[in-house]
Amino acid sequence: MNVRNISALLACAVAVLLQASAAAAVPAAPTAPESSRHSLDRADLEAWLDGMVPYALKAGDMAGAVVVVVKDGAVLLEKGYGYADVSKKLRMDPEQTMVRIGSTSKLFTWTAVMQLVEQGKLDLDRDINDYLDFTIPNGFGKPVTLRDLMNHRGGFEEGLKDILWTNPHGVPSTEAYLKEHKRPMLFAPGEVPAYSNYGAALAGYIVERISKEPYERYIERHILVPLGMTHTSFDQPLPERFASLASKGYRAASAPPGPYELIVTRPAGSGTTTAADMSRFMMAHLQDGHFGDAEILQVDTAKRMHSPSEDAPPGFGTMAHGFFRELHNGRTVIGHGGDTIFFHNEFELLPAEGVGIDFTFNSRGRGDAVYLGREALFNGFMDRYFPDSAAPVDSPALPTALADAQVIAGRYESSRRIEHGFLSLFYVLQQSVISSNQDGTISVPGMLTPDPVTYREVGTQLWRRAGGNQQLMLQTVSGVKTVVDGEDPTSVLQAVPLKRSSVLNLTVLILACLVLIWTLLAWLLSPWLRPPKNIPDDLVAQVRRLRLLLRAAAAFDVVYLVCWFMILQPTLNLELDFYSSSLDPIIGTLEAAGLLAIAAAVLGIWSAWRLSRLNIPRRLPLGGFVTAAGLLGVVWIGIIGGLIRFSLNY
Repeated sequence: MNVRNISALLACAVAVLLQASAAAAVPAAPTAPESSRHSLDRADLEAWLDGMVPYALKAGDMAGAVVVVVKDGAVLLEKGYGYADVSKKLRMDPEQTMVRIGSTSKLFTWTAVMQLVEQGKLDLDRDINDYLDFTIPNGFGKPVTLRDLMNHRGGFEEGLKDILWTNPHGVPSTEAYLKEHKRPMLFAPGEVPAYSNYGAALAGYIVERISKEPYERYIERHILVPLGMTHTSFDQPLPERFASLASKGYRAASAPPGPYELIVTRPAGSGTTTAADMSRFMMAHLQDGHFGDAEILQVDTAKRMHSPSEDAPPGFGTMAHGFFRELHNGRTVIGHGGDTIFFHNEFELLPAEGVGIDFTFNSRGRGDAVYLGREALFNGFMDRYFPDSAAPVDSPALPTALADAQVIAGRYESSRRIEHGFLSLFYVLQQSVISSNQDGTISVPGMLTPDPVTYREVGTQLWRRAGGNQQLMLQTVSGVKTVVDGEDPTSVLQAVPLKRSSVLNLTVLILACLVLIWTLLAWLLSPWLRPPKNIPDDLVAQVRRLRLLLRAAAAFDVVYLVCWFMILQPTLNLELDFYSSSLDPIIGTLEAAGLLAIAAAVLGIWSAWRLSRLNIPRRLPLGGFVTAAGLLGVVWIGIIGGLIRFSLNY
């Protein structure tokens, strides 16, 4: 499971690798100047890692990490740093310590799919409904295929309900989850990338159905056992023989460990393994499906798997049958990243060089430091041992730069999002803003830094990061203005329609809350405030009743919003196990209460209107209309943010 983009999702964010078009030949690796080159040997690698990883752990308040690097069919170095159990001072051991690899587990699922393709049992371009015992609803008139699932182009909306458990009792099976939590489709299959754990879980379930073996047993029998991965398991919880070997997971090394995470979409993220075992999986893929006497894929199948499975513009990354594929420092890199709440894995292969690196941190770290540490470790590895031959050079500004910058400027939301259900509120309150600058450059929010990043136009509707190689392209996809990131083939940024604008909706929400609080404070303080003057005696009682109705409606809405905040708050702390089916009665009650919020707004408008018809001071009906506007604002947010929606699928 990948929860990195869940902050882009939760707003989620998530970040991975890319490459060039399927038709483009991979250029030969450039030769770096001798002064910048380090030999990739054990001594240099160990010295470099020993200087970098312990510092990153200490600076980021992370407990431990394991790293393994393979080269030319052998393990070059495997090493553990820090602690698998802080309280017991149990060291990270690359041979014995088992860590969670999150979404990197998907590579095992995609390998299994390719095994069955190789046997003629699966077709990547066939409707997946032909392989399922239930139907994926699809109103686009275009089938979802396994290739779409591999490319994260199934069109599925994100979902969080029941995706993560910490209590081992009552965990739904993958089959039950897929059938009971069908994800709505936001996009036509094959058109818009949107990272999907649901799609990967579907692929794993298809493997299970076609092979007639439980998913965990299939992976064990056809991948783990042949490769001798004796300390790897996709079972949850772990089998008893492995329980004592599992690393603890931490938000920070200075905090208590978290519970063992149970990923319900098992084929998307349930793997637990060691660095030593992952070296075998790396070498098998680097050697075209072979490791020693074992064959998990035929050579042609492995080569096909590592090739692009979708087109991309030159210089942009793409998917390669489940792998992320990019050019990094001029070298082709294929791999995958994986995140649970606590564990964070990076798996990267350089096929032409016969080199692979895999590393896992067992902590998020202070301020989510793991993401900076993870990026620095891989980028540092590449820059040290496979440096680019030339530093990026910023080209002169194009004549069209200023006009095109104004075209791309705007407010965007990720294609990986929730639109159905109450969690969609996060997406209408938090969005990405691209702004144009007077010199024709654009400023884009940074993924891992608080400061915006500057891009310069280098071609028609094509921008490159200043001082770097990352590219952005503006396209129109399915009629929507879309920004494609050259380093993320699994999601795009889509222009936000006005009704979903975070500026509009934040303004409405804040003003509505201020109005309702003001109304309640006026009510609470009314015994100590001077009563309104110049109200005819025969209207006093009627005015009092109408104002009471307005205040009661405001009180209801405040309670309504507070209850929703209590439901939404765990998302901000990534307490995703909170969102399970056991919450359904509460969610259903709050959704039904949305009807009362609508009724409160109607009552408020009516009360304000009635006040306006009376011969009383003008400020009283004016205050009534202000309160009614606040009540209407709550209804607007409820509808646009998904709070007023009768669905327990979110």
